[in-house]
Amino acid sequence: ADSPWSVEDILTADDEQDRVPLQKLKLLGESEELRGLLLNPHLRELLLTIDQAEDKSSLMRKYMQEPLFVEFADCCLRIVEPPEKENILPE
Repeated sequence: ADSPWSVEDILTADDEQDRVPLQKLKLLGESEELRGLLLNPHLRELLLTIDQAEDKSSLMRKYMQEPLFVEFADCCLRIVEPPEKENILPE
């Protein structure tokens, strides 16, 4: 109730498909791989810059060219949306 904003303030009905369930978000905090990446001061600076930027989408496009940021984003996606195991033969 004291929160200055809620998810509903940010996401429209069209964005609902992009919403990540809280249970999956909690997996981010449990990931040793992600914690290891976040120890990198350069990555932390990139994330702070995005967080404080007015034009986040433009900055995100720029940072998606940075290998370190792409590694971070890929790690997050693997955690919340694990790749489907297709075409894997049982042993």
